[in-house]
Amino acid sequence: MVWMTAAEALNVLNVRPQTLYANVSRGKIRAKSDADDPRRSLYHRDDILRMAKRSNGRRKIEAVSAQAMQWGDPVLPSALSTAADGRLLYRGRDAVTLSETATLEDIADLLWQAEPGQVLAATAAAANAAATAPAVSARPASALGAGLLALALRSATDAPSLGRPAAELRAEAASVLSTLTAAMMAAPADNNHATISQRLALAWQRPAAEDLLRRALVLMADHELNASTFATRVAISTGASLAAGVLAGFTTLTGPLHGGASAEFAQLVASANQHGAGTAVQAWLASGRPLPGFGHKLYAEGDPRARALLELLPELHPHTDLAAAAEAQAGELPNIDFALTLLAAAHELPDDAPFILFALGRCVGWLAHALEQVQANRLIRPRARYVGPSAGTY
Repeated sequence: MVWMTAAEALNVLNVRPQTLYANVSRGKIRAKSDADDPRRSLYHRDDILRMAKRSNGRRKIEAVSAQAMQWGDPVLPSALSTAADGRLLYRGRDAVTLSETATLEDIADLLWQAEPGQVLAATAAAANAAATAPAVSARPASALGAGLLALALRSATDAPSLGRPAAELRAEAASVLSTLTAAMMAAPADNNHATISQRLALAWQRPAAEDLLRRALVLMADHELNASTFATRVAISTGASLAAGVLAGFTTLTGPLHGGASAEFAQLVASANQHGAGTAVQAWLASGRPLPGFGHKLYAEGDPRARALLELLPELHPHTDLAAAAEAQAGELPNIDFALTLLAAAHELPDDAPFILFALGRCVGWLAHALEQVQANRLIRPRARYVGPSAGTY
C-alpha cells in the first residue's frame, strides 16, 4: 500500500497525532483525503518510513544541519519566496494568482524590488545593445550549450558583485537575463521591446501559445532554496559576478533531478507509447529511479503550479494515462515538469521548450537571490560532518 491511515502512521512513528499533523503542514509528510471517507486523511508510506528512521528525542545540531541539506528546515533567511499551505508565494503574493496577468518581467520587478516596468525597459535596452555586438563565432546547437557558453563568457569579464550599488546591480541583472534569453532562443526575435514570452512565441512561431508561455515563466520564477538557487547564492557569497552566480545555478540544470526532469519524462512518454502507461510506470519504479514529472515533497496535495497550467491544457495521450498510472502505483500527482512537457506537446513546441521555460523563468529567481545575497554580505561556508577514518588509523 502506498498510503497509510492515521492509526497505521502513528503506530509506525510512535508520536502524538499533533506531531503527525505538524509534519504534514510543513510538507515533510504527504497526505490526501481518503476516497472512502473524506473526513479522514491518508499518509504517504515512504514519508512515514523516512520519518521513522529519525532517532527519538532532541537531535544533535550536526543531525539537524545534515537534514537541512536534504529537504529540511530553512538554512538561509530569504524574503523572496516560500511554499506554504499548498501555495507558492512571491514576497507574500500567490504565484498562481500573479500568473493570471503578470509577465516574467513584472515578477522580476517584484522580486528585485525594482520600479514597475523597470526590468522590461532594462532588458530591452540590453537586447538592443547586444544586437550590435560581435556575434559568437561558434554557437552551440543546443539551448543548454548556448546558455552555458554565454554565461561563461560574461563570467570571465563581468565585475564582482560585492560592494556595488543596488541600482547598478539591478541593471546588470536585467542584462544577464537578456543575455541568457538571447542565447537560448532558437531564432532571434524581431522585437527586442517585447516580453520574453512574446519573443519565445515569435521565435517558435506559436502566437496562440503566448499566454500559456507567459504563465509558465511566471510560475517558474522562483521556488525557495532549491539546488540551483543554493548554488547561485554560494557563488555570489564569494563576491562573484551576477553572471557567474547564474552560471553556477544554470549548471545544476544539467542533472536529471532538477532541470533535466523534462528529458527524463520524455523517456517515460516514449516507453508509455511503446508498452502502455501502466507498464511504463511500473518498470520505471522498479528501476529505483524517481518518477519524473510526478510528486513534490513541498506539496502534499499536489503542485499548485502544475495544477494552474493543467486546467488550461487539453488531455493528451499518453500523458493522461501516465498521470493515472502514477497516482495509482506511486500515489504521486503531476508536478510542474509534467505540465511544461504537456504544454510543449499540446502546442508542438521544440523538444527543449520545457527546459528553456524552466531556465529562463528561474533565472529571474536566481538573480533575485543573488541580489539578496549581496545585501547579506557574508560567505556561505558550511562545515562538513567528518565520517572518515579517525586519526592514527593508518
